[in-house]
Amino acid sequence: MSDDAQQAPNETAEKDTSEWVTGDEPMTGPQRSYLNTLAQEAGREVPDDLTKAAASDMIDELQQQTGRGASS
Repeated sequence: MSDDAQQAPNETAEKDTSEWVTGDEPMTGPQRSYLNTLAQEAGREVPDDLTKAAASDMIDELQQQTGRGASS
């Protein structure tokens, strides 16, 4: 192997939701299902008209609130 081999930059794989190309599309079925689970645990309501990006942001928020998901 060469010592010149390049390594991947040390960046997160996640883009900010404001940069998502499909962020304005309606949330997906799996997002809706997971959001409903998290929202029930948190005592919150999930709006029906969330976009993919907004759903992702709400998932992150509810994961913090409920203690679910990856810890940061």
